[in-house]
Amino acid sequence: MTPVSEKKLHPIEIIPIDGVPMVKPDDDLAALIHTAAQDQGLLLQDGALVVCQKIISKAEGRLVDLTQVTPGPEATRIANQYGKDARQVEVVLGESTRIVREGHGVLICETRHGLVCANAGVDLSNAPGEDMAVLLPEDSDASARRLKQGLAALGHDPLAIVVSDTFGRPWRNGLVDVAIGSAGIAPIDDARGGVDMEGRELQVTTMATVDQLAAAAGLHMLKDAAIPAVFVRGIPIQGDGSLRELLRDSSEDLFR
Repeated sequence: MTPVSEKKLHPIEIIPIDGVPMVKPDDDLAALIHTAAQDQGLLLQDGALVVCQKIISKAEGRLVDLTQVTPGPEATRIANQYGKDARQVEVVLGESTRIVREGHGVLICETRHGLVCANAGVDLSNAPGEDMAVLLPEDSDASARRLKQGLAALGHDPLAIVVSDTFGRPWRNGLVDVAIGSAGIAPIDDARGGVDMEGRELQVTTMATVDQLAAAAGLHMLKDAAIPAVFVRGIPIQGDGSLRELLRDSSEDLFR
């Protein structure tokens, strides 16, 4: 077994892709990213492309016009209690399988994907209109696969895709970008059975590689930066998998 200290490490580059235009429903996202990367003289190859969820959702038409939403009794109750927009709350409830916690003006929800996050991922920031809400993709892994295939057809291959979104975290302040879907990379690097620097066998070490990539790319993906895609190279790209691998089973969850 090879101790961690003896593994060959390479410099990691985190390259923001500038010039991706505002995305609209039915846009060819692969073509837009390809053109922006080409303008930078950048070949997206032997690395991971981290793409913010919002441009995926916009391209897939995952938008809701709040002026067309009629709040139900539960949405109205929550909105009145916390001073929220009842129309947005109605959309949040529709995107949730359950409300995990409710308080301090915040709804922590579990989505159909199995994600636990604020407002079921329903977001109004950087939405295309004052009364528009952006929803999470229906299937972020499938979205990542389609983008990977589209970019491969344009010459960007091999390439992993990570779809990221910004989440809060229990017990810690501050937001961090995490992966909500991926393609062409194993979501988790399972180091169990290897050894540490002292030669002790690793029993529980499983690193969430795609979350680490999302967090690194998030340093460039500021709300006002207009950088929706970041290329990361210098890390091994291998394996494949799905979001489900990142979601802890309820039987192993000490906090449910």
